[in-house]
Amino acid sequence: MRVLVAEDHELLGRSIATGLRREGMAVDLALDGAEALRRLVGTRYDVVVLDRDLPGVHGDEVCRQLVAARFEGRVLMLTAASTVRDRVDGLEIGADDYLGKPFDFAELVARVRALGRRSGSPVPPVLLLGDLSLDPARRLATRGGRRLDLTTKEFSLLECLLARSGRVVSAEELLERVWDEAADPFTTAVKTTVRRLRLKLGDPPIIETVREGGYRVQGA
Repeated sequence: MRVLVAEDHELLGRSIATGLRREGMAVDLALDGAEALRRLVGTRYDVVVLDRDLPGVHGDEVCRQLVAARFEGRVLMLTAASTVRDRVDGLEIGADDYLGKPFDFAELVARVRALGRRSGSPVPPVLLLGDLSLDPARRLATRGGRRLDLTTKEFSLLECLLARSGRVVSAEELLERVWDEAADPFTTAVKTTVRRLRLKLGDPPIIETVREGGYRVQGA
């Protein structure tokens, strides 16, 4: 899942970004509204965690522009204002969800995950393929009842492939969805991670390489 955190309080923004990365998400950070809009032009995000009181371009205006541009992702609006009227205003502008500050980080993660499942084609909370089960919320993957010891990137890559239900996903898209803007476009990270993941998944093979296409899961 690719997430944009737009938060002008740098320490809070970096803390949110770091925490979401630990949950296996690819996260970029924008410190004002103008930067958020620039990033949204060039990158497809599943969820935008949007501080309502951004400097430069206000969070409300960022949200309005996303609605006008038919943004396919979801918007979680954050604000220190907590009245019912504030929440209603935020939702009427076009936000998909609303969370007041201060907030519990576990709740933020749960809301981001829920919005991510609604972004694009709906994805079930637990992904199943034969004897393979992947539960993103619990960070739990099992095959044949055996728990798989996956790294954060291995888990996220497998989640991305399973969510596509057998459709081919290019290495470039996997790099964009699983890593973030810091990833080198010429890196072999995707190929290396797929190789390690195949070893951990065991037989029969689940991940198929499609020549000049990318990767997909078999049996979906």
